[in-house]
Amino acid sequence: MPLSIQTIDGQAIANAGYTNVTDLQYLAPGMQYDPTQGAAFQIRGVGTTSWDFSNAKSVNVVVDDVVMDGQRANGLTGMVDIARVDVLMGPQGTLFGKNSTSGVIAVSTNKPRLGVTSLRASASYGEHNDRILNATVNLPLGQYAALRISGFDQAQEGFGRNVTLNRLVGSVHEYGGRAKLYFEPNARFDVTISGDYAHHWDSSVRTPVSGQPANVTAILNSLGVYPGPKNADTADSSYGAIETEEWGASARIHAKLGDYDLTSISAYRYTLYNNNTPASLTPIDKYAYIPFNYGHLFTEKVSQEFHLASPQERPIAWFLGLFYNRLEATQTQLQWATLGAPVYTNGVPISTLYALTGAIGKSGNTSLFHAVNETAAAFGQVQFNLSDRFRVAVGGRYTHDNVSQRLSYITVDPQQVAGFTPKFVATTAPPVFPYGSVKGGNFSVRVSPEFQITSTAMLYATVSTGYKPAGIAFVGNKYAPYRHETVKAYEVGLKSEWFNHKLRFNIDVFRSDFTDFQATILTQVPDGGGGFLLATAIGNAGGLRTQGVEATLAVRPTRSLSLSASGSYTDAWFTNYVYNPTTNYTNTRLPNSPDFSATAAVDYDHAISDGMKVRAHADYAYRSTYWTVVGQPDYSRVPGFGLVNARLSAVTADNKLEFGVFARNLFDTYFSTGWQLYGQLGLLHYTSPNARRTAGVFANLNF
Repeated sequence: MPLSIQTIDGQAIANAGYTNVTDLQYLAPGMQYDPTQGAAFQIRGVGTTSWDFSNAKSVNVVVDDVVMDGQRANGLTGMVDIARVDVLMGPQGTLFGKNSTSGVIAVSTNKPRLGVTSLRASASYGEHNDRILNATVNLPLGQYAALRISGFDQAQEGFGRNVTLNRLVGSVHEYGGRAKLYFEPNARFDVTISGDYAHHWDSSVRTPVSGQPANVTAILNSLGVYPGPKNADTADSSYGAIETEEWGASARIHAKLGDYDLTSISAYRYTLYNNNTPASLTPIDKYAYIPFNYGHLFTEKVSQEFHLASPQERPIAWFLGLFYNRLEATQTQLQWATLGAPVYTNGVPISTLYALTGAIGKSGNTSLFHAVNETAAAFGQVQFNLSDRFRVAVGGRYTHDNVSQRLSYITVDPQQVAGFTPKFVATTAPPVFPYGSVKGGNFSVRVSPEFQITSTAMLYATVSTGYKPAGIAFVGNKYAPYRHETVKAYEVGLKSEWFNHKLRFNIDVFRSDFTDFQATILTQVPDGGGGFLLATAIGNAGGLRTQGVEATLAVRPTRSLSLSASGSYTDAWFTNYVYNPTTNYTNTRLPNSPDFSATAAVDYDHAISDGMKVRAHADYAYRSTYWTVVGQPDYSRVPGFGLVNARLSAVTADNKLEFGVFARNLFDTYFSTGWQLYGQLGLLHYTSPNARRTAGVFANLNF
């Protein structure tokens, strides 16, 4: 395929010991994941993280041909029974249902196998009560059908402490499963019915770094919490946690119509996201800021996709597709603040709370958002096989979007949340318009010539355009629509294999120019007490450029030894971003975009006797310094770091049993994943579970 793709097979994911789709950022250079401000992936430095429910993702995760576009959800929890992950770099849309301006992460799970009964089970246990259990069973159902079922349960204790509640901070627990039924009565017709469920819970909360008021710092110190760049402790009276639940079903029907392939993909998905993220840092009878901060989001989506493809070996080969997607999101959010006053004084509750999620002159103490994102598209590609060596692919896509969002206010009983009934004071005026909608259309193109230098070496070039729809945001009750985003992308690359396929080398250079890029920024919102809170806003940056070089190398010098390395240099910056008359971000780097990122891996598999062999694996992931906030403020700087994972095992010659030892983050390298200035609370941050060493033992069983 004439574009840059990084492929990670399921075994490489298992060898690294990673358990979540977000961990793929450590296996694919040029890809990052930002857990703050709405959470999203970035490819080649580009991606939009936003709390806005009408904002489309710049990087889509697609699992078994179904796009996972629900807000706050990545669509895949638990990396069990994965066949491979393909990271497609740059604008996509002429071969996929959902268009993406920055790239696509396409996850393929293993298909049920006809006539095969098999069982794979895996278990590991390590430091910090780290435990991973998963199993996959494949069952034949007669001659023409098979069922494949996978399940997982994984957890890890946190390494921070809530000293007030005497509980760990940063703990994670996930479980879920997937079932796939495959039916193939003949070689010209097959059906795959899939269903999945996943549950995630974590207690990862913001913890103090610096800039807290003197009285808050004194309270924290008296309780044994010392703010700093590596602090993971807090003393909040409430135990913050995030819980997500998602499930879905899909049907993939494939039929041969003569020489042509017709495919239908129908899907339904549901996601639930509950966040309880109090922000007081101390016991609320001593000091409180936003002691009550709860959100409840649920999304529903339906999608339908059709593909019709001609035989690829013809002089002119073509591919056509139709796509429809409707995503509906409903969110309730309450933020009730004291802005520094304790909630209780001598056991008596405070009489007034600031309703940051209310509006002056409106009844209600809680915001209710409702957004609908609807997309319909027709896309396709024609490939002209002009000779045995030269081909040109021309693709196009027309997309029509209808995006809307409404903000209203409801009253939540404070007795159920706070345990008392205060008076509420709203802090900001209601929006000028409580509802907005925007419709738009776009035609995007891709032209990709490729030349086969030899049977194992290909040169290619790609010129493409991309588009992301406009949206309607509400920031601190302010009605804030933003324009659609477009991109022009250019890429030239080489894909090659040498020495009887013992060495693979791919390299590409790229450049993408964005117009009206949908950027995220922190903006000041009045808190009602004479101060300000920093709220996430989304708006258009006039210009953005990302350019660089990507390369991969894989070599197998012997049957027992294989080596691989990948690297990316990305130069991503705003070419034109004047946010307001006093704020100019032009020539600053994109957030969460390191200049350099690289991975390397070595695998050794060698027989030591007729019945036993030894297997060893090590991998290294590096990323250079980057900033997590627009404008590169010093407080958001994340120094460059590298992570090493390793495992050593003994395996029976028939590969049915494996047992060994593992270490993730072998050298115990610390890093922070996000920084936030949070009003009076000063600088806070998040800490990743991967930011410490975890060593343990594991066993795999295959029958």
